[in-house]
Formats: sequence, structure tokens, C-alpha cells
Amino acid sequence: MRRIHPGRAARAAALAAALAGTIAAGAAAQGGGVAPEPEPEAQPEPAVENPCLGEDARLLCPDLRMKVPADITIDRRTRPGRVLLRSTNSIDSRGEGPASLRGRRDGRKTMAARQVIQRTSGGPLYVSTGARLYFQPIPDQDRYWKMADAARFELWSVDHRNRLVERVRVGPKQNYCLRDLRRTSRMRRSPGREVFPACNQDPRKRAVTLGTSVGWSDIYPWSYHQNWIDVTGVKPGRYAYIHIADPKNGIWEIDEGNNSAHAIVRLPAGRVTGGGRQRTAPADDPRY
Repeated sequence: MRRIHPGRAARAAALAAALAGTIAAGAAAQGGGVAPEPEPEAQPEPAVENPCLGEDARLLCPDLRMKVPADITIDRRTRPGRVLLRSTNSIDSRGEGPASLRGRRDGRKTMAARQVIQRTSGGPLYVSTGARLYFQPIPDQDRYWKMADAARFELWSVDHRNRLVERVRVGPKQNYCLRDLRRTSRMRRSPGREVFPACNQDPRKRAVTLGTSVGWSDIYPWSYHQNWIDVTGVKPGRYAYIHIADPKNGIWEIDEGNNSAHAIVRLPAGRVTGGGRQRTAPADDPRY
């Protein structure tokens, strides 16, 4: 198992520096639910450190990665008088175990969630990360239990070398199902069939499990609800259109620094001029 960075403070500095540099390099070149996991007899104390960054090889930890924004489209119809920059986005699970959360009701439409980390032997490890689930309505569809802050879309101005200058807009879509929508990589420990189905739609549920298996992805098309950034009034020019998976670290991973991808787009046309994978700064980066 790969292990990186001994502490959060060190990771923050290293990843913040990597964010600014690698955009330039990249530019150049869904009710149902899984069977409930067995619950431990007592609630564990919140973990202070990410166990996936330790030396315990018995843990099958996840690794979330975001695909480069695809199907980039300028939309002037959904909200008359506004210009929306849309794109398809995909959260890919590429670790040694699934990215999974077990939520328990703590409000009318909310659940507090713990991450479920599989072990090579024995039962799963439950860790508190601060993750939360919301029961969210989607227009013209239904209501679903989703992970809060599973992703974030950002638009940054860039300089002539495509280095980040200033964040100018943030998109509204932040909550995701986390599900096995499509198997996108036949990697080790990737199940041949879905394990985590579409998001649960039962508002009376006291507990639900969300997740994405190894080698599977949770994908949202460019036309999906709130799958955009409002770029009305943005000055013409080139921008970094960034998709970030798990920006608040609700899921602990093997590698916390590979959660984002970007495209360089020219506005107002929405034409893509470059892009690629990058390393992103963690939630405690002062720029966020």
C-alpha cells in the first residue's frame, strides 16, 4: 500500500505548492440501498489522524480521483439571462478498498456519517471524519440521501503560464450519491458487479450506506441539476475550470493530493484550450 506524508500540516504545504504548479504542466501538453454494515457495539472516538496515511497494511483504504471535466458546454437556456458553464464530471474510486460512508439519522433530513474502511481480515473499521449526509430533492426527479461536500467546481483566473491567480466563481453542486454507476477500470479488487446501488430515496430511513467500489465511478452528465458554474459577467479570457473530489476530507484516502482535475477554457466561448490532472490543496489551505 502506498503511504504518503506523515502529518496534515506538512501535506497542506506540499499540496498547496503542487496545485499552483501542475495546472501549467497539464495545460501544456440514485430506492435501494446496500445491506447495512454490522455496527460496532460502541461509537468509536473520532480519529485524530488519517489511518490511511499510517503504516497499517491491513487497511484497504480508498483513493478518490476526479476525471478531467468533459462535454464542456455553454448554457444560456436553463436560467434566462445567465450564462452557465456546464460539464460532465466523474468521481473515480481507484484505491485498495471502496470509498464508503455509513450514515445515522441526527435530524429531520440529515445524518452524521462515519467512514467504513475495509480490512484484509476481520470486520470493517469505522472512523469519524465529520462527513454528513443530506436528503436532497432534485427537480423533475426525486429525493435522495447524498453525501454533503462530495465535490466542488471552481473557476480560477490564470496567468500567461496557466498558473492560478484568483478564484472567481464556485459552482452550486456539492452533494453526490456515491454509487457504483459504471465500472471504469478493471483493477485489482474491483468487483465485476455493482455493490453500491443508486442512492436511497426513503425519507424514513434511520441509517443508510453510500459508497463507490474500487474501479467504479459515480458520474453526472453535463445536463444534470446544478452541474455548472455561473460565468455571467466574467471577463473574456482563459480560466482554469477545476473539479475537486471530497474537498473537505469527509473520506480519508491513501493519497489526499490527487483529488482534482481541470481544463483550461476560454470564455465566453467555452472553448477548451488545455487541461489535465493536477494535485489539489486540502481543505485547510488558506486560499479556500
